[in-house]
Amino acid sequence: MNRKRSPSNDTSASGGDLFASPAAAPADPLAGNTGVKPIDGIRSGIGGWTFVPWRSNFYPDKLVQRRELEYASRQLSSIEINGTFYSAQKPATYAKWAAETPAHFVFSLKAPGRITQGGALAKAASGAKAFIEGGLAEFGDRLGPILWQLAPSRVFDRDDLAAFLDALPRTLEGRPLKHVLEVRHPGFLQADYLALARERRIATVFTDSDQYPSLADITGDFVYARLMGSRAAIPTGYPDDELDAWARRAQAWARGEDNPDLPHVGAPLAAGPAREVFVYFISAAKERNPAAAMRLLEKLGAR
Repeated sequence: MNRKRSPSNDTSASGGDLFASPAAAPADPLAGNTGVKPIDGIRSGIGGWTFVPWRSNFYPDKLVQRRELEYASRQLSSIEINGTFYSAQKPATYAKWAAETPAHFVFSLKAPGRITQGGALAKAASGAKAFIEGGLAEFGDRLGPILWQLAPSRVFDRDDLAAFLDALPRTLEGRPLKHVLEVRHPGFLQADYLALARERRIATVFTDSDQYPSLADITGDFVYARLMGSRAAIPTGYPDDELDAWARRAQAWARGEDNPDLPHVGAPLAAGPAREVFVYFISAAKERNPAAAMRLLEKLGAR
């Protein structure tokens, strides 16, 4: 004889209590994070934000890739965009990037290599202007320095370089522009280059790389350092004592002082007005660069 089965109180088949509260959604790793303000005018960051190894040692587990800029811009105070070196982006892309970052954050951008890597610089002025006026205004107050990186084969030609620098726009929709030049040929290690850069108030990149000329001579109104010595065996890229030294140097630059312990072409400058300082950890053991930048920020007191 068949009997009707009464409803069972056993919930194992359905996987749990039908009346239980649903499981809480995973915590948002960005909730309440308003970013990192510059401290005494000093910012620290990395090159780009898309790099596969960072998904295991920088980005939170299971963070979707489309939120990586949103996350990185809240751990660091600046990011150098390298993608623009290969191709300028559409204005809508610049606007999207700016919208994903918090207040106080700024980008720097590498200008397209087609402008600075070959041919006479004097003839590249129109390309430089087109890049700047081709949508960079969409960054608004998130726009920081524009980096013009010269090829290692480009020798110092005063007249050619002067014509290029003179043609660079100095404002964009009423906002002052910050230009910085990265020289990579030893022929720039001379007083004539320093005089020209200072006359035009163009900053010069300082790098600790032993592959390119290293000059800490201050030629502009701000300082731009690209540190390229991170080591894979050190979790923070640089050992603590070296990061302590970079924190002291950044603070000296920000106060308007020079750092005579670094390589110079000319005599270190006397103290002057306070400056903005941008310190980026670039290349080398790239997987360690976010940790290096964040550790430097901690030493500066920005966290």
